[in-house]
Amino acid sequence: MKLFFAILLFLIVSTFEVTYAQKFVDKVKFFTDTSLLNATLTLNIKRVLTNKSKEGYSFPATFTCRMGDSLNINDHLSVEVRGHFRRGYCYLPPLRLIYNDNPNAAFYKLKTLKLVNSCMTTRTDDQNLLKEFMIYKIYNMITDKSFRVRLLNLHFQDSSGKKKTITQHAFLMEDIKQVAKRNNCENWTNRKFGTEATDRRQTTIVSVFEYMIGNTDWSVPVSHNIKLLHSQSDSLSRPYVVPYDFDESGFVNTTYAAPDERLGIQSVRERLYRGFPRTMEELNVVMDIFNKQKANIYSAINNFSLFTSASKKEMTDYLDEFYKTINDPFEVKYTFITSARRQ
Repeated sequence: MKLFFAILLFLIVSTFEVTYAQKFVDKVKFFTDTSLLNATLTLNIKRVLTNKSKEGYSFPATFTCRMGDSLNINDHLSVEVRGHFRRGYCYLPPLRLIYNDNPNAAFYKLKTLKLVNSCMTTRTDDQNLLKEFMIYKIYNMITDKSFRVRLLNLHFQDSSGKKKTITQHAFLMEDIKQVAKRNNCENWTNRKFGTEATDRRQTTIVSVFEYMIGNTDWSVPVSHNIKLLHSQSDSLSRPYVVPYDFDESGFVNTTYAAPDERLGIQSVRERLYRGFPRTMEELNVVMDIFNKQKANIYSAINNFSLFTSASKKEMTDYLDEFYKTINDPFEVKYTFITSARRQ
């Protein structure tokens, strides 16, 4: 009889431990999982549309999905309107999912997540969203000091029942604190640095990558579309630059993307290197990183089933031009040294 109760107690405790372990979504595994997550975000759509001009405006919502075979998620959370241009231009603004105030939420350990959704509801906008998602995946191949993202098939369900459900692809971005943690760094906020005051090698990688995707919509000195990480083990080191927000790149090529007229280019498809001059030795080291990942990058694009054939061709043709440039010593010297910015 004692053995029976001992076994029964063991089973109860084990079940409790399994249930508890499955209660929270693992913040690392969630973003390393490459599967498409089918989810529903229930909120008052009219309320969002009415107040989308108010950055930081928050309201209640519910996020539901099924993780694996055993975890059904039904989280209550706060949703906050965020963004700048897209907030005012797009039908549904970018949102921020905030779990901090609900310790019982399955996503509680993920804290605050940026949600990037399609600007409008057309097929073209959906392809653009997927292209931006792919940029993050490509940059993950280049460096670990990058945001990880998780793709969703997301249903925006109106809590009032007055508007039709909107279904589109979207993706979640991991929190910058998690990016910092897995790189043994801390997130530096409210600090201003000149571009050349940051880690030289990492900033060269960032600058070449932004050139690769045809993005000029970033700046280190004014912290525009970049975050700064600082090593926890080396207090004297320079901060690392981590870029994000690539919707205005030539790689995505949205209808609303336009370069700053002061840059002297006519289209975002026209590449312009916004980094500072580097030596050929420094450039060769960085170009080698991009060349080693070339096959993986093209494979990721061509094997992504959600892209149309036209999108695949547009992206790979655009990358062909980049790889032609970085493998021509004369073009490398002209683009990244002779024509590089000086101030």
